[in-house]
Amino acid sequence: MPNAMTPDQMAAYDRDGYVIVRGFFDAEETGLLRRAMEEDPAVRDHVIDRRDQEGRSTRIALWNRAGDSIYGLAARCARMVDTAEALLGGEVYHFQSKLTAKDPEVGGAWEWHQDYGYWYYNGCLEPLMFSCMIALDRTTRENGCLQLVKGSHRLGRVDHVPLTKTQNEADPARMKLILERHELVHAELEPGDALFFHCNMLHRSDANRSRDRRWTLLICYNAARNDALRREDDRSYVRLDKVDDGALKAAGLKFATDANAEHFTSKPYVPDVEAVIARKAS
Repeated sequence: MPNAMTPDQMAAYDRDGYVIVRGFFDAEETGLLRRAMEEDPAVRDHVIDRRDQEGRSTRIALWNRAGDSIYGLAARCARMVDTAEALLGGEVYHFQSKLTAKDPEVGGAWEWHQDYGYWYYNGCLEPLMFSCMIALDRTTRENGCLQLVKGSHRLGRVDHVPLTKTQNEADPARMKLILERHELVHAELEPGDALFFHCNMLHRSDANRSRDRRWTLLICYNAARNDALRREDDRSYVRLDKVDDGALKAAGLKFATDANAEHFTSKPYVPDVEAVIARKAS
């Protein structure tokens, strides 16, 4: 199918830095993706606990390639790839995917950051990148839905500073001023909804203090012409083999193979911004 966004949605993405496409995956497809995140041994064996400042844990799993698993097919299906190419103006490739699992009453918070605040250090010269968050559960204010600063993608890349060993945050002094001048939006989603947001969009999420689980699948793309320069990070260009939209249902509950075509990672990528600052000062 062609680009899944209407002209109005495309305009909203350009203006606001994000857009929600309701029902991007139907109930059957969303159910397959949810079960894969719950049951696939490859996902389970690569789960990492990422703790916030209060010690609350968000469980994440990360992979850098889109293979033949049900979630690899989701990243390669026509509606996703065609929409990505429309947003980025040309050929795209799969940059990263991630399960973010905020379990009831224990799921941790994420502080203000931009994805490009991390990805810049992979050697991506331009912010020709975005993320698509697919809701596997209902995501609400109570269970820690994503919060966005509307229009903040137009501010450019904001300097980030270390917060914990597994998290950097956007400059707090600058964030205070940004929040005074820009609208805060809570992205509440139903299962199957997709939130597309620009890599310079400032975003965060609260801890999940509710009794409801909040699991999401994020699929991230880079423009092929913006290929990551650092090959050792396993995020450089690999041609994306687009499949028909019907491939998800045809595949059913298909897990990753033993060959690790998804390239699961053992730790999150957190650039050492202190070391960069020290080098610039020397």
